Amino acid sequence: MTKQKSEKERPEKLSFKEKTIHFLKETGTILLIFLVLNSFVIASFEVPTGSMEKEILPGDFLLVNKFVFGGTTPRTIPFTDVKIPYFKLPALWKVERGDVIVFAFPGMRDEVEAEPFAYYLKRAIAIAGDTLQIINRIVYVNGKVSEPPRNINFNSGLIKPPNYADPRIFPKGAPYNEDNYGPIRIPKKGDVIKLNPDNFEQWEIFIKREGHDIILKDGKIFVDGVERNEYTVERDYVFGMGDNRDNSLDSRFWGFIPEKDVVGTPLILYWSWNPDIPLWDIGNKLASIRFNRIGKIVK
Repeated sequence: MTKQKSEKERPEKLSFKEKTIHFLKETGTILLIFLVLNSFVIASFEVPTGSMEKEILPGDFLLVNKFVFGGTTPRTIPFTDVKIPYFKLPALWKVERGDVIVFAFPGMRDEVEAEPFAYYLKRAIAIAGDTLQIINRIVYVNGKVSEPPRNINFNSGLIKPPNYADPRIFPKGAPYNEDNYGPIRIPKKGDVIKLNPDNFEQWEIFIKREGHDIILKDGKIFVDGVERNEYTVERDYVFGMGDNRDNSLDSRFWGFIPEKDVVGTPLILYWSWNPDIPLWDIGNKLASIRFNRIGKIVK
């Protein structure tokens, strides 16, 4: 009786089909959990450029806290740049001055939309409603000197004079350069912008990025087909700059960052190596690991 009972209690062997279904269910569950965590809680981010040196180096891998600024569902089809509809959770708190932020790149100065889609990493220098000015590389926010980042870096000792207008600068046609910039107000939801033919180029892309059509015709400005001499801002924005000020294409060149597009802030650096060494050169790749950077807190 004991032998017969023990044989009955033995689990039945699963067929190949049942094993496959079981494996797919477990894999799907793991992928779903990973997707939820990666979208709404914490994600990995590899730093591709040196715009934040020496705080963050190319080849650093960061864990990014997405929860605080409101995680989102995927914005693109995985492993592609194809955009898909998404939704974002409410943020727990707003971006503060000095925060290092990861955000969806809004596009170059004259682009309504970035192509291809990409995430950027910068420091929020000013937030919605602030007035920003840079005088001989010193940043002023609301008339007061802004405390520089601990690892601020300049590659050159040459400061561009205030009378030099860089044609690449934002907004288009402004008489600024990266060392002498502004003053400029960071748009805040509800701000009213006066529109006229003289500042049309300055605000054209901004208004289009907010989802509206704007044209200048016969000296008159039309927004969504209606003649307008003012526009009410619909979103809050931040102004981002790299800590490596001479090697950073940032808001000084391509404009304001919608706060809604900020997806997270770095927590900790968990891996670092030389990104210029190809993976197939595994010996030198492993030898380039920067062990002294692993575990560093980003500030």
